[in-house]
Amino acid sequence: MVSANILALDVDQLNRDWQWMLSALQSVLQRGGDEKLAELLPVPGCKLDPAKAPADSVQLTQAYSIAFQLLSMAEQSSAAQFRDRIESESGMADLPALWGESLQQLIGRGWTADMIAAELPSMRVELVLTAHPTEAKRATVLAHHRRLFRRFQLRHQTDLPPWRRSENEEAIESVLSILWRTGEIYLDKPDLQSERRNVMDYLTVVFPKALQPLDQRLRQAWREVGLSEKAIADPLALPRLTFGTWVGGDRDGHPLVTPEVTEETLMQLRRGAVELMREELIQLARLTSVSAYWLPPTSDFLTRIAERAQAMGPAGAAAIARNPNEPWRQFINLMLASLPSEKTMNSGKEQHTYQRSRELLADLRCLHESLVAVDLGDVATSAVAPTMRIAQTFGFHLAVLDIRQNSAKHDTAIEQLLRAAGMADWKFASWDEDKRMKFLNEELANSRPLTHPDSSAGEEADAVLGALRVVTQYRSKHGADGLGALIVSMTRKTSDLLAVYLLAREVGLLQRTESGAVCPLPVVPLFETIDDLERSPEIYDGFLQHPITRNSLTAIAQREGATAPVGQVMIGYSDSNKDGGILASLVGLRHAQRKLTQVARSHGVRARFFHGRGGTISRGAGPTHRFIKSLPDHTIAGDMRLTEQGETIAQKYAHEPTAIYNLELFLAGVTRKSLADSRSEEPDHPLEPTLVKLAAWARTTYHELLHSEGFVEFFREATPIDAIEQSRIGSRPARRTGQQTLDDLRAIPWVFSWGQARCYLSGWYGVGTALKKLQTECPDEFDAVKEALRDWAPLHYLISNVATSVTAVDIEVMKQYAALVENPALRERFVTDIETQWKLACEMVEAVYGGPMESQRPNVQRMIALRSEGLRLLHRQQISLLQRWRSYNKMGEHTQADALLPALLLSVNAIASGLGTTG
Repeated sequence: MVSANILALDVDQLNRDWQWMLSALQSVLQRGGDEKLAELLPVPGCKLDPAKAPADSVQLTQAYSIAFQLLSMAEQSSAAQFRDRIESESGMADLPALWGESLQQLIGRGWTADMIAAELPSMRVELVLTAHPTEAKRATVLAHHRRLFRRFQLRHQTDLPPWRRSENEEAIESVLSILWRTGEIYLDKPDLQSERRNVMDYLTVVFPKALQPLDQRLRQAWREVGLSEKAIADPLALPRLTFGTWVGGDRDGHPLVTPEVTEETLMQLRRGAVELMREELIQLARLTSVSAYWLPPTSDFLTRIAERAQAMGPAGAAAIARNPNEPWRQFINLMLASLPSEKTMNSGKEQHTYQRSRELLADLRCLHESLVAVDLGDVATSAVAPTMRIAQTFGFHLAVLDIRQNSAKHDTAIEQLLRAAGMADWKFASWDEDKRMKFLNEELANSRPLTHPDSSAGEEADAVLGALRVVTQYRSKHGADGLGALIVSMTRKTSDLLAVYLLAREVGLLQRTESGAVCPLPVVPLFETIDDLERSPEIYDGFLQHPITRNSLTAIAQREGATAPVGQVMIGYSDSNKDGGILASLVGLRHAQRKLTQVARSHGVRARFFHGRGGTISRGAGPTHRFIKSLPDHTIAGDMRLTEQGETIAQKYAHEPTAIYNLELFLAGVTRKSLADSRSEEPDHPLEPTLVKLAAWARTTYHELLHSEGFVEFFREATPIDAIEQSRIGSRPARRTGQQTLDDLRAIPWVFSWGQARCYLSGWYGVGTALKKLQTECPDEFDAVKEALRDWAPLHYLISNVATSVTAVDIEVMKQYAALVENPALRERFVTDIETQWKLACEMVEAVYGGPMESQRPNVQRMIALRSEGLRLLHRQQISLLQRWRSYNKMGEHTQADALLPALLLSVNAIASGLGTTG
């Protein structure tokens, strides 16, 4: 659900706000001649009469989609006001999981101001934006939502004069009028350029605006809990927030991500970063209009300005002449003149131009110190420090771009290279691991490529090498700051990782040094399925033993100023959940992280986990603070990297108060967990074996369902998966290779389709059976689970997520979708099984909680209750459309079927808006 991170809000205020917003929407509809439609809006407390709703009405679906967006805004606004009121009345420490409480807890454990401050700069959270394939809303619509939210926030200001209040309410209705007449779905498949523009908007507008409030909130919490401000006086002595992206770099099953697209993306990110810094410096110059006539700077600062201007020649002279007798502005003008230009971006280095963003950061540090030296510390803090943080965060690249590809594609590329090189035995993919490793080690011992750089070995080889060639060229011109990791999805063996070194050698990315071959970018395994997670320690151990890996990690650590080599490992929540169900997934991920951390330590490496989480509980989502607390001890170590996918980006970051709140949850949570772990050497929890037992039982039950005869047929008819495969949600195909199998179906449409049918299957199925078996066969352990629920974070996170999933199920709606299954025996068999398992899961979760779900999960119950009536009407509309669309397709009347598709896709979008999630 959309509000997973809204811990508390004023329910009365929420109801008033939504009532008002719906009345504004009703006014818009009535003025447009849609009076009957206005009467059908899901007003809280009113029972909807399905008989009055027009059948398959596109207008009604559009109206409900907007209404659910308004509800989401009202929830976020109410939560933000609630938090503000608590902080004003009781202080920041009274809000759970944020800086105030986190610092207070650390103090309670014996941490002093100096001790905490010494650790803060090493804390880092990196969010990796993967805008496709789950964003259902157009970028234009997201922009309208943001404008509407800002206007709605303004409405709550009690001191607005009457004319301003009237103007604001008219503006709200104006935006609603535009939304009503703007299509919410992509009627054409969105292209990568659209996805890039969406991500760029967050990186250049939303996140830069959040940085200063985040720092201010930390400093305010620091003061409120009684810590010395001197300990964090340095502007850069705070936790770091950085960003990555996959848009334009993720080519796993995405044929549209060509080398040309990757090159365009890297340059667009660089241009955006330079333009961001230009705007920040121009604003900084406006804020530092201090005259040397009234306040002379230090002689050292004047000397630096003079030397810099002379070295820059005419450009330096022009920078000085622009603001005579204003040395601080003159220095900023010199910085502006030193920013990379379009010419240097294309050609590389130019004299007196910043080559790396750290040079700009050094100049900002100098500016900051020069103001402090003349008793203008307040100006340095309010004007220069925020610019320093933006330079530190976004550099000249905004976000690092990861390059991801499937291991099978790498195998095919190598096979094509071997054939082109004239080797008789070229079937690399079919070789056993010993033969693959022997071949790779022999090849990597020399620098001779298999083929000539200008020759083509085959389509797959050209695509893989083309992407790596783009990365190599970018690095030679601009350095490695904008480049992320080379991620290998579906990593099944060590040779899958070493294969990347061979491919890197072909394009000159693998470099020869005195200590041996070095890859300047980290090669990162992605362990996705349950079986892969179980084998991951052995695979990663073999990878870390390899001399190229050791040399590469050491070289990267030296370049980045790290105290020890860092080995990044990506773990997939989506595929492991689809593969084994929620219990097996979370337990498998937990144990894999612990073992991988031990493997890394044995090689003198710190493991950096990259959490591939999606937007739903079935894909790893859940309340941020609980997620962080639930992670195994010593696996964060002050450095968390994770994906923010699709519609989750808009839900968590589109509106400034919500963005600041969600970012603070990450920064405070990572700091608290990392510092607490650093002093903890607790033995294994006694319930660890119980979790493993439960996971195995639940997985068996889940697998029995998925592999039952006729299940795929039931799934395809009892969910709108076929419509989702036709949808314009993201630019990436729903299947990796196009095969019509469950294995080939991506986890995202799998989860999305079950959510649309209100079943959320992989978020709970099998858990009830496992808990019941534990209660029956091991009653003492079951009692221990109940006892430890609130105190042991991993268990609490797991059970609370299952509770949310079963609560979100609407079994009657699920049965209505299942009625679409044409085989009655098949339908009855699976519906009976799913309903029985769901009831058992509800019963057993309540048994663990020791009370009914209504009292244990009130926030989730409230969110569902507010949406229930409207969603049920939309589900009925979608089922009707789905039935007719399928009938037309079966009869071969594709023109009629195509005519229904926009209405069907709009229903998918509207239900996603109501549920707050796609996949």
